[in-house]
Amino acid sequence: MRLAVTGTPGTGKTSATRLLEDEDDPRGPDRTVPVIHLNELIESDDSLWIERDEDRGSLVADIDAIADRLGEWEGILESHLAHYFAADRVVVLRCAPSVLEDRLRERGESAAKARENAESEALDVILSEAVERFGLENVYEIDTTDRDPAAVATEIARVIDGDREPSAGTVDFTGYL
Repeated sequence: MRLAVTGTPGTGKTSATRLLEDEDDPRGPDRTVPVIHLNELIESDDSLWIERDEDRGSLVADIDAIADRLGEWEGILESHLAHYFAADRVVVLRCAPSVLEDRLRERGESAAKARENAESEALDVILSEAVERFGLENVYEIDTTDRDPAAVATEIARVIDGDREPSAGTVDFTGYL
């Protein structure tokens, strides 16, 4: 299975998926899943990005080059870009914009970048893109606002195991705007 785990930066993708690739997997150590941390891959290979966006302090990914590099991947693809690649199911992690903004500021993001990401979260940008590309029947929305990484990993594992129904549009943060 190919599972894309995506969401606005700061929603907890990396923290949760790290638990699914090692002995801390909530389903047990024999159930670990290979995880591709796409942002780390992009940062380690300059053939996977086009330019550095100095204003945002980020790299502009080359989606075609990444798709070629990934080939017929299996497991979990984790990144705010994961929904741009072929997958069987897509998990979109969500977080209340005010909490998201605080998380991003705590990890050193500028106020402007944290605000931009919080507004994107309130507008359902990544969720909308995932639903448009994969359909409602393949998208699973998980609110991480009040959950620790282990609880989020458990919900992702439920998607992998087929124990969770698709859910898109169940989280509403438009009040933030």
